[in-house]
This record gives sequence, C-alpha cells and structure tokens, in this order.
Amino acid sequence: MADVGMTSNHTIEVVQSTNHGIGLALCERLLSHDAQLQLCLGCRNMQRAEAAKHALLVSHPKAQVSIIQLDVSSVHSVLRAAQEIRHRYNRLDYLYLNAGIMPNPHVDYKAFYKGLFSGRAIHMFSTGEGLLTQKDTLTSDGLQKVFATNLFGHFLLVRELEPLLCRPGCSSQVIWTSSSNAQRSAFCLDDIQHKGGVEPYSSSKYASDLLSLALNRRYNSQGVYSSVICPGLVMTNLTYGILPSFLWTLIMPLMWLLRMFTNTFTLMPYNGAEALFWLFMQKPETLDPLAKYHSLTSGLGNNYTQPRKMDIDDTISSALYEKLLALEHTVRMKLKDEDLGHTS
Repeated sequence: MADVGMTSNHTIEVVQSTNHGIGLALCERLLSHDAQLQLCLGCRNMQRAEAAKHALLVSHPKAQVSIIQLDVSSVHSVLRAAQEIRHRYNRLDYLYLNAGIMPNPHVDYKAFYKGLFSGRAIHMFSTGEGLLTQKDTLTSDGLQKVFATNLFGHFLLVRELEPLLCRPGCSSQVIWTSSSNAQRSAFCLDDIQHKGGVEPYSSSKYASDLLSLALNRRYNSQGVYSSVICPGLVMTNLTYGILPSFLWTLIMPLMWLLRMFTNTFTLMPYNGAEALFWLFMQKPETLDPLAKYHSLTSGLGNNYTQPRKMDIDDTISSALYEKLLALEHTVRMKLKDEDLGHTS
C-alpha cells in the first residue's frame, strides 16, 4: 500500500494483486515524477511483493518503498493490514485501490466470433458486454469472493484508515480502478454480492462506481475525495485469463490494428495507468464525483485522460453505502463471536 502526494514525503498506498501490471506501472510513474514519495504496496503474495519492491528499487535506488501483506478478500487480513498501516504512518495522502479478480471467466464464443467480424468489435473488446460471465465462489468469511475482493475489502479498508485519511486542513484521495465492464444492468441493490447472477465482476465494478460517489458525499467535508478510473483494454494477467493463449496469439495483430481506430485500447500497463497518474497531479476538490476518468491512447501512441459521466445516481449510491455498513456490522459481530468462542 502506498500513499502518494504532490510534494516529497507524501505517503501513497497502492493495493494491488501482483508484482506487475497496472499497479507496478503506476508506482514506476510516480517515482519517476518524485523519487521522495513514500510508497507502501499492499499485496496478497509477499514473494511477489518483494519482487515488485526490488524492481522499483533497481530503477529508483533511493526510493522509499515498503510492503505489507494484504488480501482484500479476507476480513482478517484487511483488519490486520490496516492496524499495521496505522502503526507505520500518521497520514495517507493517496489510497489507490487497484486489486481485483475475474475468476473462472466464461466466454460466449458464438457472440465472440459474431462480434469479431462486425461493427461492434471495438465495443465488444472494450467492455466485454454480452460476452463474459464468471463462476464465483465463497471466501472463508462466507462472502462472494468477487464482491469481497473487488468491493467490500476495499470499503472496509477505507473505513479502517479513516484516521489517516481524514486530517484537519489536509486533503487526501481514494482512487478506484474500475472498468468499462461496469454495467448497471449487472447490478442489483437487493443482491449486492451478486449471489444470483453470472456477472459478478461487472456488478462489483459498477458497485465501486456507486461507492465512490457515496464516499464523496460522506467525506468531502472532511477533506477526503474519491475518484474512479478506467484503464482501458490492458493486456494483464486478468485479461489473458479470459481467452485461451492461442486465441490471443491470433487476435493480437488485429487488436493493434484496431487501436488505430479507437482510443480505448491502451494495451500496455504503462498506458493503462495514465488516469491513475493524472489524478495524482490534480487538485482533488476540482474533480467531478460523477465522472469516471478514462486512460486513453491515440492511434499514434499518445496517452491522455478524459472524464466521462457515469450511469449512477445518489439514491442508489446512498442505499448501497447503507447496505455495506450493515454488512460490516454483521461481519464484525461474527468475528467478535468467533474470538469469544476461541477464548472460552
């Protein structure tokens, strides 16, 4: 986890899944801009976290990079990590919430081949709409794993880090990595964990868009600002896991060709991190809480950020926040009962 700021000695927490991809690309860009930043990487796999730290220190030998074990799908892990962060730091200027999973993706190959040679090819690749379903599982806490990893674990982390984020006279940013696959049609307020659906990834990403708005309504007065980004279509482990490798080998030349006609095919992690880095450079109070900031790459390879209005509203956002608070209470009570059971 890392907390990043506009001047030296700011702290940035980056919650990421692995030692490469968009999270690592973001850290490289941040340190290239200001080598005095304090970065803290929150990763589930400590061996990969050490590799990420080593890679950053090779290119930035004087950088201040620390790591902490954090599995956002586990309530225990989130609470332990938050406690450790509060012990290490007295402030967080930026909290990047980049961890996410799309387990067991299933592709509608009929729709895939039909869309591949149609006018919808770019839209299909950019959003995955009508193309992807997933089979979810349960965590040890009894929560849907995609929901716990992509949304609830991050929500709980923000709640736990309130003392470091909410500081009189100072501002901080919470920045979510969302997706163009965040579809309103996949989300149901009566089933926020998406137990009864087949698009948990899309549901969780739309919920993160809603939650970002709710955080702004709740915390702006305390100096905390939340923003959402879309990295575009980036080739990461998550993306490569969607299709068999031989298919990626066949279609990658087509994707590089299509890139000449669309700005959403960022393809490289460095390009996908554009909006994350751009937000680091902005005054948070000037940002639009109803916009998603998109990483875009022109056909000539130039990167830029563009805000686009999200399909969200305050009523649903507020209702989701209340449901998450209720679930947090239930989860904490369960943990308390388990602790009492172990000591009795």
